[in-house]
Amino acid sequence: MMLETNYALQVAQGEFVLHRLPQRPRELLQAFDAADEYLLDYVAEVVKPAATARILLVNDSFGALAVALHAWQPFALSDSYLSQQATRLNLAANNLPEQCVTLVNSLQPLTGLFDVVLIKVPKTLALLEDELLRIRPHLAVTTQLIVASMVKTLPASAWKLLERLVGATTTSLAKKKARLIFAQFNAALVVPDNPYPVCYQLENTSHMLANHANVFSRDSLDIGTRFFLQHLPTRPECRNIIDLGCGNGVVGLIAAELHPEATVHFVDESFMAIASAQENFRRAFGDERLAIFQVGDGLMAFEAASADLILCNPPFHQQNAIGDYIAGAMFKESSRVLRSNGELWVIGNRHLNYHHTLKRWFNSVSIVASNAKFVILKAY
Repeated sequence: MMLETNYALQVAQGEFVLHRLPQRPRELLQAFDAADEYLLDYVAEVVKPAATARILLVNDSFGALAVALHAWQPFALSDSYLSQQATRLNLAANNLPEQCVTLVNSLQPLTGLFDVVLIKVPKTLALLEDELLRIRPHLAVTTQLIVASMVKTLPASAWKLLERLVGATTTSLAKKKARLIFAQFNAALVVPDNPYPVCYQLENTSHMLANHANVFSRDSLDIGTRFFLQHLPTRPECRNIIDLGCGNGVVGLIAAELHPEATVHFVDESFMAIASAQENFRRAFGDERLAIFQVGDGLMAFEAASADLILCNPPFHQQNAIGDYIAGAMFKESSRVLRSNGELWVIGNRHLNYHHTLKRWFNSVSIVASNAKFVILKAY
């Protein structure tokens, strides 16, 4: 159900009501930005695609581009389950059929050539690199490829990446602190093979970890996870363990080693994260060990009182917005999904004060370990 708070996107294609996900009351952030507005107005006023044009949208966070350009039945490529869900919900909110947009996840193959490709710059350049390499075979010299971003989140190296993988670039003037980059496809460019997923060996183990482009800390083990791994619990009675926001799945993998009788559930909203976790688990255990891999919105798909242990390193940002709302939603859902004697173990930066948030949903919250930067909390 849509919440009452909403914002109207007013562009050349029309006026559309848009909502963000996760939904929360009194939302203060829009589901679109000035880069979306700039891009859509440019498409209408300059590109003027033919009615039969094949349009590809990339990293359309909440479906603003898909909703506005629905008449062209665009393809929408994203690594985010929440982005796809937001697109579905916003199509419905504007009385548009879901079938007017083809949702493609980041690892699904594309087909055919596209006349127009519209890209919102993602948070990580590695993801943009992976996307450009996947998109390149579907470009023609006549393809109009336009990249949009807010100036403050547009890294200078984005130009070099586009020129190395697509072709020569030109840029627009800034408008409402947004900018467009135009890339001319050069079929003669010699481009490298896609370097993703990258692999590294987990320190002090024989495990090789594969990491797709959009996985957090894809080149090496981050210091927070390293600290968490040093203090993971061993509870022989556990039968169902959830690695919530699993990333490459290393926490769930080690938990599986510590609990040989348990089934580990890997959950993330990133398609690339789940693919990485699945590959890493299968490399470690083969096909004999049961594990569940689920792309989804946190624990929404889990039944109440169905888990014994939840392990979580919550994200504290969504796209370029920073906050603790996603972590709070994870904690609330964990209290519902845990059995009566179950435990939630959380690691976070000390300054995030997860201790206070957890007390809203759990009777007992205690510190397991801490250092100068991180704290591990147990809640039940």
